[in-house]
Amino acid sequence: MDDNGTKISALSLSSIRAKKALEENNKGIVKEVTHLPTEAFSETEMLLHWNKYAQRLGDKGYKIMESLLLINDPKLNGTAISIELPNEGSKLDFESELNGLLGYLKGHLHNHDITIEVIVNESFESKRSFNDQDRYNRLHEINPNIELLRTTFGLDINA
Repeated sequence: MDDNGTKISALSLSSIRAKKALEENNKGIVKEVTHLPTEAFSETEMLLHWNKYAQRLGDKGYKIMESLLLINDPKLNGTAISIELPNEGSKLDFESELNGLLGYLKGHLHNHDITIEVIVNESFESKRSFNDQDRYNRLHEINPNIELLRTTFGLDINA
């Protein structure tokens, strides 16, 4: 619509003039620059929130993403976080959740300069290899009644 309230066709010369006039009017408007927080944080704080995010994913049923986040402790260099993953497939899965993780870390650590770099290392060995005792301890954390089951049936952990 023009100044008189009449409708203007999108393909007419009037619409082009109206668009140019609107652009000229908007040139005088200065957009306010927002400054996002960039507070310092430690590697320990980053790891705490990293693990909390992984646990949230696990609680929602995203077990693969949880395991990718917990496969190795990420390293912090300034505001750049790097994590090693064992193959390209896990990198693609990880990158599907990257924006959510970045948003979570930026918000909870109050620093919007955080970046995450994914490094594929095919010779990578998980630091979280579990033996039978580790698995049993984890299951015992989840459900302490497993001890009753083990003793009732005389089960051996290393069987």
